Amino acid sequence: MVLPATGRNRIQYCREAPGVGVASVRGLGDGITATDWREAEDTGHGTWARECDCGLMHDSELSARFSAAARGHLAFLYGAEAADSLLALLAGRLIRFRSSEVAVRPPAVEWASQQDSVLITYGDMVQAPGLAPLACLHAVVERHTGSAIRGIHVLPFFPSSSDDGFSVVDYLSVDPALGAWDDLHCLARDRQLMVDAVLNHASAQSEWFLAFLRDEPAFEDFFVVMPSGVDLGQVVRPRTSPLLTPFAAAGGEKLVWTTFSADQADLNYANPQVLLKIIEVVLAYVSHGASLLRLDAIAYLWKQPGTPCIHLPQTHRIVQLLRTVLDEVAPHVKLVTETNVPHAENVSYFGNGENEAQWVYNFALPPLVLHALWRGSSTVLAEWAAGLELPSGAVTFFNFLASHDGIGLNPVRGILSPEEIEGLVSGVLERGGEVSSKRNADGSESPYELNINYFDALSDGGAQDVSRQVDRFMLAQAIMLALRGVPGIYFHSLFGSRGWPEGVRQSGTKRSINRQRLLRSDLEAELAQPGSLRRNVLDRFLRLLRVRAGCRGFHPHGEQQVVSAGEGVLGLWRASPEGEQAVLCLHNLRPQPQSVSGVGAAGVMRDLLTGERLQTAERIPLDPYQVRWLREEAVRNG
Repeated sequence: MVLPATGRNRIQYCREAPGVGVASVRGLGDGITATDWREAEDTGHGTWARECDCGLMHDSELSARFSAAARGHLAFLYGAEAADSLLALLAGRLIRFRSSEVAVRPPAVEWASQQDSVLITYGDMVQAPGLAPLACLHAVVERHTGSAIRGIHVLPFFPSSSDDGFSVVDYLSVDPALGAWDDLHCLARDRQLMVDAVLNHASAQSEWFLAFLRDEPAFEDFFVVMPSGVDLGQVVRPRTSPLLTPFAAAGGEKLVWTTFSADQADLNYANPQVLLKIIEVVLAYVSHGASLLRLDAIAYLWKQPGTPCIHLPQTHRIVQLLRTVLDEVAPHVKLVTETNVPHAENVSYFGNGENEAQWVYNFALPPLVLHALWRGSSTVLAEWAAGLELPSGAVTFFNFLASHDGIGLNPVRGILSPEEIEGLVSGVLERGGEVSSKRNADGSESPYELNINYFDALSDGGAQDVSRQVDRFMLAQAIMLALRGVPGIYFHSLFGSRGWPEGVRQSGTKRSINRQRLLRSDLEAELAQPGSLRRNVLDRFLRLLRVRAGCRGFHPHGEQQVVSAGEGVLGLWRASPEGEQAVLCLHNLRPQPQSVSGVGAAGVMRDLLTGERLQTAERIPLDPYQVRWLREEAVRNG
């Protein structure tokens, strides 16, 4: 079979008819000859062509639903004329993935359920001489959490040039300073593994970017370049650094779009080859055992001068295309969108409840819980929680209070007043924290995130009873665990760490205050001390997690109602998806004893945390900062 090579970088498809052979061939890429293709079988129906070393494949290997949905997304992004050729290229990648050997198959368990939580950690958060950090992390997590935590989010473990891993030099390698793919495979065999898909940008020191600067044809349009003087005044900025950075290239200077830093060059998704390459990367992570893909900074993906360049329709279509791809070849994998933006914009990444992310980071939760505990008032938090609606029973929130980043303020703009946000800023500064800023469209700056360890943020300042601080901290965690969603727990929260201001001085980066790396020997020596802060926090965390895991009323797809329990108490009804089990969650936000009444039908409830049985017709007592999770002895009616 001899086929002409025409058209640049376009491999479309051929169709066969019985006894005729190839009926039409269009757009084979330059340099790809007919001898690169295997003879097509005489099948009598359309046959997708994929790249040279993979032969031809039948379109019947992919579902009609996939083909129709993917073609629609590609047509929206790149035009109807290009959609078929791009679909052929995409289909080739999917068939190659489907036929490839998968390094790790995730545990066959219901995902998600009330038993699930995700530990958020850097690969080298805990270290020991002579042991790869990823192997050390695995050993520590196994020893100290057992089955209490079923998921682990290992923050970017790739070779990187800055930003603690988020300036990716090589998407498909593990930083040898952390370990190897085998170490991650071990984690993925024991737990659901979340991997960062850093899709918005690559390192300015990556081979992709260096090839782009050399003007190599394959990378000619791989990054976003703007002409000098272009009006970008409408672009929403998450940083104060320059949006465009000049780079010396083979053909002259290029002004490259750099949303987050001069070392992070934004990928150009207007070039479909970029999207195809990133889909290859995503599928590689799945083959290495990823069952959760965190779409980092996804909101900024598509660039279009004259617009805010955030949440553009094209960005949502790319998320939808990724969902379409995974639903076809890896339906066990879930997308988790990371969008540190106002809440109404954040939840838009659920799409219609079936076509975008299955989980969305609940960014408004950390500042709202902090605000509620500082004020001793549930008013704002309860009103917000009462409005938390999901578009379907197939999606949920990824709840968290602390992470490797700070406490974002954008998510609560419109929920908290400007004065209340300023109160958060001043309160964090009073407690020794830092505040990072962003640049506004008018050139001014405003607070973007609070950089402080969450335990320290909940202190009252000055000398106080450490046990009372632990009570307050664990109350905050209990709220996060009780709300509908899957909880994400930062390593330093789980192990009762304090802030690391020395790290800020060393790195000059405010986020370092919550990114300290620990020696395993030091960590375990403190955990071995009965009554130590670390031991106390870890034990209470594990207790909450195990109780939660044993009660289907906490299922992340179950129902949630806010209960009026007085201003100083946050009350929640949670119920299992089937409705056969319910739990009443009461959280005392104040340092004084309180009691509540009228929060349920008359009957007996058992406190899952203490074992007490309480009559709901009577007043239910709450000690300072006490948590009560009360399960009905019989199903609640009404």
